[in-house]
Amino acid sequence: MNVVIITGASSGMGQEFAWQFDQILTSSVDEFWLIGRDKDRLAETAEEMQHNCRILPMDITDSERLDYLEDELCRTNATVRVLVNAAGYGLMGAFEDGDLEGQLGMVKTNCLALTEITHRLLPFMKRGTRIIQMASCAAFLPQADFAVYAASKSYVLSFSRGLNMELNKKGIFVTAVCPGPVATAFFDIAEKTGKTLALKKYAMANPIAVVEKAIKDSYDMKSISVYSLPIKAVHVLSKMIPHDFVLCAEDILKLVE
Repeated sequence: MNVVIITGASSGMGQEFAWQFDQILTSSVDEFWLIGRDKDRLAETAEEMQHNCRILPMDITDSERLDYLEDELCRTNATVRVLVNAAGYGLMGAFEDGDLEGQLGMVKTNCLALTEITHRLLPFMKRGTRIIQMASCAAFLPQADFAVYAASKSYVLSFSRGLNMELNKKGIFVTAVCPGPVATAFFDIAEKTGKTLALKKYAMANPIAVVEKAIKDSYDMKSISVYSLPIKAVHVLSKMIPHDFVLCAEDILKLVE
């Protein structure tokens, strides 16, 4: 049985990946396995899909629940044809003022759980499998008042690029998706503890377009998917301009706003 596994499938980017892959993989996949914390919202995602969907409500930071996922793959003799790690969150605001549990939760969800799921599922993959990891343009450079999130996404980007090089010889391809701000519920959570620069919101992207490009880049075997000219410019400039200068510029922009 060929399956697609998507974490964070109850909303946002994960939900959009589920809907778009559902339209693309019409005959090559038997089931979609949708993972998230909210069973009802996962069911809402599945209602819009033509494939058979298996709803797997779980906290991906719970290794016992990942044991269950692995056991199900063994029991059904499943092959993972696509893995999308879209689960994750960010919290804005000064690190010293932030709730420690929330700060550590970003690392556990964005880094540790993503790494554990990827490692556990690799034995169920074969040539032609795609792995898509949700990073962020925040991975390109440090960000004050978003320090842990930016660091966690920098890990995802570096890990994904290195893993892609390792797995290329097996015909398994890893793409790190690095969008700028996307019009999802992400900011409903992130801005509970702080505010993003208003300037960033001018680059707000449509999730449909971001996912379309991510899937295309995955099938083009690209290690990084960067959507929109402004974010591509950020990517290039982050390699050319000292990061300390960028951080100072952000402080100045905050004063202006």
